[in-house]
Amino acid sequence: MKHIGIILAAGSGKRMGGDVPKQYLEIKGKPIIYYTIKAFEESFIDEIILVTRSEDISFCEKEIVEGFGFKKVTKIIEGGKERYDSVYKGLKAIDEKDCYVYIQDGARPFVSEEVLLRARENVEEYGAVVVAVPSKDTIKIADENGDIINSPSRNTVWNAQTPQVFLKEKIVEAFEKFMKEKEAGREVEITDDGQVLALFSDLKVHLSMGDYSNIKVTTPEDILVAEKFLEKISK
Repeated sequence: MKHIGIILAAGSGKRMGGDVPKQYLEIKGKPIIYYTIKAFEESFIDEIILVTRSEDISFCEKEIVEGFGFKKVTKIIEGGKERYDSVYKGLKAIDEKDCYVYIQDGARPFVSEEVLLRARENVEEYGAVVVAVPSKDTIKIADENGDIINSPSRNTVWNAQTPQVFLKEKIVEAFEKFMKEKEAGREVEITDDGQVLALFSDLKVHLSMGDYSNIKVTTPEDILVAEKFLEKISK
C-alpha cells in the first residue's frame, strides 16, 4: 500500500506573533515549511498533500513547490478553521482507497528518516500510531483553581509529536463519526488525530518512538532553538 503524507500549514500561528504564519517564517534563509516538506520528499513517502490557507495556495505553488522543485506534492488544498477541519479536508483529498496516512505539522521541520521509518514499521503492525517521546518533566494535573490534584507517574507520560499515522480506512471512519458529533452540536475536545481515533474507533493507538529534536516551532524562542539545531545537522 502507498504511504501518503498530509502536511498541515493552514494555521495562523497566533502564539508566534506578527503577521506571517509560523510555517512561512525563515530559518537560515528558507521557510520552515520547506524543511518539513523536504523531510517527506526525501523519504519513502509516495505522495504529499499540502493543506494551507486559501490566500497562501498560490504562494505555496510557486514559491515552495515549484521554487524548491518538490515532486511529491500532488495537491495543495484549502484548510479549515480548526486543525481537525484541515485534517478532514486532507483525508478527503486522498484518491487512494487503501493506504497509510502520515499527518504532519507543517511547523515541525526536523522529523528524521529514522522516526518516519519507525512509524512505518509500527503502523503496518498496529494500524494506528502516534509518534511521541517520554516526558522529561514531572507532569502536574490541576483543577480550575490551579491546585494540584494529581501527579501521574513520569513512566507513563509521553509528549505527542507528529507524524500521527493511520490506516486510511480507520482514520477516515473515525473522523466522519467525529464530524457528525460536531454537526449535531455536541462538544468533543480534540487536540490531535490520535484522540479522534481513540474516541471513535475500536482500534488502539500505539506509541512510536519519536525524537527530542522533532520540535514544533510555535514561539519566537523556538526559532532560536531551530536555528541552532539546523547549524548542528548542517556541519
